[in-house]
Amino acid sequence: MFISCLDFIYIYIYAKKGIKALLFFFLTGVCRSPLGMSRGQILDEDISASSQWSDSTAAKYGRLDCEEGDGAWCPEIAGEPDNMNEFLQIDLRSLHFITLVGTQGRHAGGIGNEFAQTYKIKYSRDGSRWISWRNRQGKEVIEGNRNAYDIVLKDMEPPIIARFVRFMPVIDHSMNVCMRVELYGCEWLDGLVSYNSPLGQQMTLSGQHIYLNDSVYDGAMSYSMTEGLGQLTDGMCGLDDFTHSHVYNVWPGYDYVGWTNESFLNGYVEIMFEFDRTRNFTTMKVHCNNMFSHRVKTFQKVVCYFRSELDWEATPISFSPVMDDVNPSARFVTVSLYNHMASAIKCQYYFSDIWMMFSEITFQSDTAMYNTTLAPPKTGPPTRDDPTHKVDDSNTRILIGCLVAIIFILVVIIVIILWRQVWQKMLEKVSRRMLDDELTASLSIQSETFTYNNNNSPSSVSSEQESNSTYERIFPLGPDYQEPSRLVRKLPEFSQTSEDTGEIQNVQEGVPHYAEADIVNLQGVTGGNTYAVPALTMDLLSGKDVAVDEFPRKLLTFKEKLGEGQFGEVHLCEAEGMQDFMDEDFSFDVIENQTVLVAVKMLRADANKNARNDFLKEIKIMSRLKDPNIIRLLAVCMSSDPLCMITEYMENGDLNQFLSRHEPEGMIALLSNAPIVSYSNLHHMASQIASGMKYLSSLNFVHRDLATRNCLVGKNYTIKIADFGMSRNLYSGDYYRIQGRAVLPIRWMSWESILLGKFTTSSDVWAFGVTLWEMLTFCKEQPYSQLSDEQVIENTGEFFRDQRRQIYLPQPPMCPDPIYKLMLSCWNRNTKERPSFQEIHHTLLDLD
Repeated sequence: MFISCLDFIYIYIYAKKGIKALLFFFLTGVCRSPLGMSRGQILDEDISASSQWSDSTAAKYGRLDCEEGDGAWCPEIAGEPDNMNEFLQIDLRSLHFITLVGTQGRHAGGIGNEFAQTYKIKYSRDGSRWISWRNRQGKEVIEGNRNAYDIVLKDMEPPIIARFVRFMPVIDHSMNVCMRVELYGCEWLDGLVSYNSPLGQQMTLSGQHIYLNDSVYDGAMSYSMTEGLGQLTDGMCGLDDFTHSHVYNVWPGYDYVGWTNESFLNGYVEIMFEFDRTRNFTTMKVHCNNMFSHRVKTFQKVVCYFRSELDWEATPISFSPVMDDVNPSARFVTVSLYNHMASAIKCQYYFSDIWMMFSEITFQSDTAMYNTTLAPPKTGPPTRDDPTHKVDDSNTRILIGCLVAIIFILVVIIVIILWRQVWQKMLEKVSRRMLDDELTASLSIQSETFTYNNNNSPSSVSSEQESNSTYERIFPLGPDYQEPSRLVRKLPEFSQTSEDTGEIQNVQEGVPHYAEADIVNLQGVTGGNTYAVPALTMDLLSGKDVAVDEFPRKLLTFKEKLGEGQFGEVHLCEAEGMQDFMDEDFSFDVIENQTVLVAVKMLRADANKNARNDFLKEIKIMSRLKDPNIIRLLAVCMSSDPLCMITEYMENGDLNQFLSRHEPEGMIALLSNAPIVSYSNLHHMASQIASGMKYLSSLNFVHRDLATRNCLVGKNYTIKIADFGMSRNLYSGDYYRIQGRAVLPIRWMSWESILLGKFTTSSDVWAFGVTLWEMLTFCKEQPYSQLSDEQVIENTGEFFRDQRRQIYLPQPPMCPDPIYKLMLSCWNRNTKERPSFQEIHHTLLDLD
């Protein structure tokens, strides 16, 4: 009998529970025991079906090797051939690891002769999201029965982790169909319901491609994997040589999910694990490859964070295994989790060499205090074959457990409170260092300041302000951050003349910024703000209808979720017949009747009134933006909730991911056989970004989040500027939360945006310089990767003081001097000395 990786893990778990449990484990066939259809442990009320011939062929009679009723479950067959709407559903009441299924037809003592020749299986862990099972070669259809009485057993390869399972006979109307079924496996002790992880990558070894992707992952897959389970939980441990596999007819590297450190700027891979409930975790076991001769090693260190309720605990645990450069065998690394209570765990695995590969990750947790089911427990006497854990009925043990849990929770709360106080003091210390004694001066000026009336319109007040005291300390992380108009008046620059600084002298200067009353900010559905729009433009738009047509929802096919925010989500969809919804001036290289990839921004049904109004305003604004390098609004779905806007989406995804998958022309590209992007292609893309921003600036629109993550790439290196990068978990590391409020891309922001909250076209120019730097480094590292977030903020203080101590981004290796000179001009301390986008575009064309 073959014993899989998961079997050894379960032997270990049951061994810890005692000799009886270990014997029970082996007696039940190493996680291949019947789960109770044939022997009645699964109750009638937990078996349902889409339809039935009659009461005597109802779902409850679909038990393997039983002849009750008329001998089986038989669906009422109606509709078209290949009808896949019929199903027999089993509720196991808790998550189970299912390794085998059995099917049988209706025999009924020789009276019946109905069976399913083929069938499919769908499963669910929560009863709402259903997943179609596929074997390791991607095939959905399972070969069933050839007569009405023989039992046919089929291994689930990969196995299923589910609470609900549906058997769906493939019906072709050539014969009637009846089924009796059984599930085999054991309870899923891990309680893991999903893990989120970066996509596995491809290795080239001696000319051979090694595919280290998670091929059986059952969640969403785009640039990362979310809300699913896969090879890390399929019970299959990888071999010592990762180029071989237990499974036949698969590709090299199949057993492992692997990543290279070249793709992770922080030096680690982060995986988040979600569980069915709060658990008391003791250990985590990670099966790693250690073929160091091919630069593959176990992780150097792992740092794990825990979420018990809604918030992540402040203090993580850290573990560093002993590195082994002698034995190349794959092995389990056991990490102690010190009885942390959590419903989710986020672990960062640090590279110790170029590659890191995992084949299995399991968790051991003490669930004695909890009911192990996801619903009210089954009634009826326990049986020897039911592997479900029983809740300890000792009142004393329960009471002690509850007291321990309460004490633990109180300790965690106290630690979190203390940690927040320490962290706040650290941030204030950073701010004080940044704005030190140079922010002290005397103030005796007469200036025109602004107050705001009830309707937020500015009124001019001339006042004499005199003070012999020092300025108030201005902390960009403090309460004044969200009130730039107050903050500006505290700065020493206002005591200087316009000849001294040439900027920030008149709050009514020509270039608008969002702190002024003439700018309207819209809270985008995906969490960030949309373009900062002049109020005058908004007034002009307010009286106009939306300049786009209503699109039929039924013509949209969901592909994957691109991102989400507080008020909505962004989905990647395929749209049919989109050509009929395009303007005459819109060029779209699409063959007639071909589906089109689109991004769909969807407002959540529970969004508040303000978010709904902002969504409608955003549609009006987007419908007026018509430029070849700006993402276009194509259509809307406004007739019913949820409200949707449909925009372009480019087939090559965003520029950040596109460039990170390519290499510049040169020896490295030749040796690695990687796809290349030439310098002329980069130059062409940069010119398009400048052109799109020139269009936005001509309308006095301020983007506020220009970066490669917000530029989409189409055919022939076509670039279109978008705005939903903030919503994607992939780029969460690019945004910094200011004391729980604003989430800002500080590494792309100008000094005046961070310190003063001032966003202008000039601050967009600064961000363009950083974007250009990203492109010429092929997005291999984050801007200012050598600086922490606090050091980046501190560096803006050096720009403010202008004592030549500020740090600039370095010149990329392949960057020509004229282009780097252009970047430096974008990062000029004086906003008026930065080039306009028209000048930038003209310069790039001249350098072509």
